Amino acid sequence: MERIEEILNGVKTLGIGGHVRPDGDCVGSCMALYLYIRKYFPQIKADIYLESPKPVFHYISHIEDIKTEADGDRQYDLFVTCDVSSRDRLAVAGEYFEHAKKTACVDHHVSNLGFADVNHVEGEVSSACEVLYGLLDPEKVDKDIATAIYTGIVHDTGVFQYSSTTPKTMRIAATLMETGFNFSKIIDESFYQKTYLQNQVMGRILAESIMLLDGRCIVGCMKKRDMDFYGVEGKDLDGVVSQLRLTQGVEVAMFLYEVESQVFKVSLRSNGQVDVSAIAVYFGGGGHMRAAGCDMAGSVYDVINNISEQIEKQLLGQDK
Repeated sequence: MERIEEILNGVKTLGIGGHVRPDGDCVGSCMALYLYIRKYFPQIKADIYLESPKPVFHYISHIEDIKTEADGDRQYDLFVTCDVSSRDRLAVAGEYFEHAKKTACVDHHVSNLGFADVNHVEGEVSSACEVLYGLLDPEKVDKDIATAIYTGIVHDTGVFQYSSTTPKTMRIAATLMETGFNFSKIIDESFYQKTYLQNQVMGRILAESIMLLDGRCIVGCMKKRDMDFYGVEGKDLDGVVSQLRLTQGVEVAMFLYEVESQVFKVSLRSNGQVDVSAIAVYFGGGGHMRAAGCDMAGSVYDVINNISEQIEKQLLGQDK
């Protein structure tokens, strides 16, 4: 697929969906596609489905149009997923995807094996938003659409610091900025800004973190009882694993939090020597070489030991 128009022929109804616990790239790519269709293909009735996006994305135009739950039986002519690496990661509208006459996937996860009728996956690209931008007519990317795309690129590149950031990524960002949105405000308010409570929780996790594998791996953890004590949810813990990764001498950062008794969501970040995507896939998850995650059951010690064993194997292989 070279242009999104290629899959729109004859389409009268369109569903758009993203992954569970949507991040900036997921929200940005889904909303950018929705806004593009809404403006330039008004004959198509488009609906967008996401789990409740974080309030920090309030500035994205028409974000209030997002449906946070399936609302009745329907069959879309086309259902497009954005930033969804596998079918089981699709949130809210899975039944609509299954029943759609045609499906398409726009993604950038190297672990994506293709689960739709049409799969446009570019595994080396910074973000789903950058992939989507390549499918849109750049002359039609107005300020609102550009704002959504820029949001996704900023979030999935860690404000242009990750290795997936290329000269092309920067050129696209520059072109988007020319539409006139407040780029510094987007970065500050949607990426860096934390509440006082979030800073308190991050401080506790950092203070209680442990070093493994001769200081090459750092691990942070938060149990469910502690999350309940502070009144925080998983979405309040964004940025913790990235902060852990910045520890001097560390090759891999691991952060896990308990979603229910002895069930953990695990986030992994690498500084380059370890392919954390391969580790996440091994345990049923996915992601990118330097940023990945999975869900695991067992005691916190079992989870840490099992993952650190896989990290150690890769580190030993690098040392040979």
